[in-house]
Amino acid sequence: MITQLVAARMLEADLSITPNTTAIPGLTTLSTLMGSVMAFGLVLAFGGFVASAVMMAIGHHSGNPQFSSRGKSGLLWCLVAALLIGGSNLLVNTFFHLGSSLR
Repeated sequence: MITQLVAARMLEADLSITPNTTAIPGLTTLSTLMGSVMAFGLVLAFGGFVASAVMMAIGHHSGNPQFSSRGKSGLLWCLVAALLIGGSNLLVNTFFHLGSSLR
């Protein structure tokens, strides 16, 4: 009974909670670290792309279609990884703004 009253009062109150970027010390350092992790991920995606292209070329010229198809799928996965890494900021912000606009 008490929890229902508390829940009803919370629903009646118009709460407006927004992210506070100045409350936690070291948040700028964490943001810089995440940027570095993204750069590292892009370098790994590029390395995987080159390795997959070499694997596809070797499979094609050696007459091994399975090796060549694995290289093609590796190329695709590296491109998808780079797309997600590059668009992660946009994706997270889009879903954050969609969620904050729900009423």
